[in-house]
Amino acid sequence: MTDAILVVNAGSSSVKVELFAADDALASLLSGQIEAIGLAPRLHLRDAAGATVADEAWPQGEGPRDHRAALAAIGAAVARAAGQRRIVAVGHRVVHGGAALAAPVVIDPAIRAELAALTPLAPLHQPHNLAGIDAMADLHPGVMQVACFDTAFHRGHPRVADTFALPRAFYQRGIRRYGFHGLSYAYIAMRLAAVAPALAGGRVVVAHLGNGASMCAIRDGRSIDSTMGFTALDGLPMGTRSGQIDPGVLLHLLTTEGYDAAALTRLLYHDSGLKGLSGLSSDMRALEQARTAEATEAIGYFVYRIRKELGALAAALGGLDGLVFTAGIGENSAAVRAAVCTGMDWLGIALDDQANARGETVISAPGSRVQVLRLPTDEERMIAIETLRLLLR
Repeated sequence: MTDAILVVNAGSSSVKVELFAADDALASLLSGQIEAIGLAPRLHLRDAAGATVADEAWPQGEGPRDHRAALAAIGAAVARAAGQRRIVAVGHRVVHGGAALAAPVVIDPAIRAELAALTPLAPLHQPHNLAGIDAMADLHPGVMQVACFDTAFHRGHPRVADTFALPRAFYQRGIRRYGFHGLSYAYIAMRLAAVAPALAGGRVVVAHLGNGASMCAIRDGRSIDSTMGFTALDGLPMGTRSGQIDPGVLLHLLTTEGYDAAALTRLLYHDSGLKGLSGLSSDMRALEQARTAEATEAIGYFVYRIRKELGALAAALGGLDGLVFTAGIGENSAAVRAAVCTGMDWLGIALDDQANARGETVISAPGSRVQVLRLPTDEERMIAIETLRLLLR
């Protein structure tokens, strides 16, 4: 019987899973997701060769209605498809670890309670992560569960990078900049050590550009600053999230425009970003194909903010040796990568247009002082690596 590690990544409307062999190679055995939870759910699993091993869809209003039910459904499907493989550990992506949890941890009742207490800091994400933990405890009683945090990679920041200019007592109450996408950044830092070892010890900005988007300044493999702050709403504009905004705008909406907290949350998290600017879509592929004035302006703003943050993070690093593009847009949009890099020769960036168009790993021109790379990220594998480490401890 082959031992396996199950990775669970519970998002706002979907749950991704991947099953890995529990050995040093961590071969992927199964992967898939259940999406459109609460609407018209669909569950799909495929094996390592890409063959479908489970495919189930429910009509509108039927099937799993919440994350707990969806997790039970996909967990049971994985157990059936796993055959003789025995799940010996479950690793979870947990968005928020707060100030104290700076590394992956084995989940026990005290840790479960600590994670629940952090829900006010990530109200749109943490409850789904907790639902995943509870559902897997029901499906696999007694099996070790591990929490891997999106915030942990950033816990070594200097205080000036993590504080707001508020009275000092607020910092002690947890109102500080946490940073997110840490699992992705940790994976990219690990990959750099393998594909560009000279760069791995230098000053690198990683641009995690997807439906959620952020950037991270890394020196010697460690995060020193990030564009995301107290929540995953800050920094770059995203698919539906606003990114950085003058807090005075929020006060104006509350006091003058009739918004309450619920309406403001809806606006900033779901109706803004590329979707709000374009009036069309949150999907970069749709915007690039549309070529309307509004879509072009939305892409232009997205690129402008990336370039602005790149300069700021380079300043925080005291210079720049490398720039890495990753995640859905970063990995797949040659046009966005080109727009970010064009005219950045003052920073030492020179792009190889052909290498960029082909989507090669190194896309900077020969002689470019700053090396530019395109590296796929793999948060699920990073979770599996950390879970295996704790399993073998």
